[in-house]
Amino acid sequence: MIDELDRVVLQVDVPEHGLTAGDVGTAVMVHQGDKGYTVEFLTLAGQAAAVETLSAAQIRAVLPNEITHARRLASA
Repeated sequence: MIDELDRVVLQVDVPEHGLTAGDVGTAVMVHQGDKGYTVEFLTLAGQAAAVETLSAAQIRAVLPNEITHARRLASA
């Protein structure tokens, strides 16, 4: 289960915003009992890269043994 303010991992590419599977964001809103989420993706400098409403199938919870990985945002 994903709660508001939990970190999540994108499972699919969202090319219109330069996001790729594996990008990490924060769930800022939970919709319809975990059927969907509004997720904010930030650059490492803290600037908003995208805010997307995604289905539960498009994201997953962060696992405790994962690390983040830096890459350049294609649209930046």
